Amino acid sequence: MPLSLLLTSLRGVFELDKLREKLAELNQKSEDPELWNNNQEAQKILKEKSLVEDKLNQVFAIENSLKDNREYFDLAKLEGDAQLISDIEKNLISLKKTAQNFEIECLFSGETDANNCFLDINAGAGGTDSCDFALMLLRMYERFAVSKKFKVEIVSILDGEEAGLRSATLKISGRFAFGWMRTESGVHRLVRISPFNANDKRQTSFASVWAYPELDDEIEITINEKDLRVDTFRASGAGGQHVNKTDSAVRMTHLPTNIVVQCQTDRSQIRNRAECMKMLKSRLYELEVQKKKDALTASESSKTDNSWGHQIRSYVLHPYQLVKDLSTDFETGNIQAVLDGEIEGFIKAALTEKTSEKN
Repeated sequence: MPLSLLLTSLRGVFELDKLREKLAELNQKSEDPELWNNNQEAQKILKEKSLVEDKLNQVFAIENSLKDNREYFDLAKLEGDAQLISDIEKNLISLKKTAQNFEIECLFSGETDANNCFLDINAGAGGTDSCDFALMLLRMYERFAVSKKFKVEIVSILDGEEAGLRSATLKISGRFAFGWMRTESGVHRLVRISPFNANDKRQTSFASVWAYPELDDEIEITINEKDLRVDTFRASGAGGQHVNKTDSAVRMTHLPTNIVVQCQTDRSQIRNRAECMKMLKSRLYELEVQKKKDALTASESSKTDNSWGHQIRSYVLHPYQLVKDLSTDFETGNIQAVLDGEIEGFIKAALTEKTSEKN
């Protein structure tokens, strides 16, 4: 899509007049002296106001940048400045990428979409191949997050017996991190010639992904100490940065729900415990959200049954190359690009479908 048409679609998606009206309404509420009698409501209004202001400012910034580059391009063309024309073309390519990313962010409507997030990856059916597939997904999401300029930390990791990993948890920090990642939750399937099979047979393996938001301070989740079992152990992993010689890693089990989280990212047991508590609160919050949507049973079954019949996406490397989402039918034959983190198309397709379902 040409940049000018993309900008027009952005303005249409945002309905700028409605955004201006919403901002005026929020400004009026924020100036009410009675608002601060309810600190939680005040924080909610200020957060919403900041998001609306940010959307308006980004639309106008893209629009102004496009206008400036067009003027520079006309001037450079008139003067025959080839180097300046080349620089402007690069600017426009970058601007188009910014606009396309922003178009996807327009679709974020959840209460916690703007938050940081945690991403759990677990190997499923398929033996060593599933462990290797889990590692491939870890690298894919790391590269995707880096491309969005998010901060990525490996909170915990458990190696596979022969290769790859059994499980890992990433913390992805940045504005709208959870919005970008939430549609990735589900079972992923890989079909390929197994490098771990001496007979070069085709192998199908599975790995599950679950994204959940890091909670803001204003969302309160109460956890009783008597409901927790806390275990400490030595960190393990494939490299020195994940290994130490003291029992600094922490595993926390919430007994009423049987939710287990663990952290080994820091050499301090105290800091790892604090990070575990953050993760547990986030998991419990997400659990309550799922209950309210009457989708807890379906969500948990798709998360725990990490095998045939529950996959949301297939990665086929043999006998042909194709990555396809089963819920949206979005697909691409450039499987290497996907494994290198180019998954925006799948995310946009999933968000667009969910928005259509709401309407």
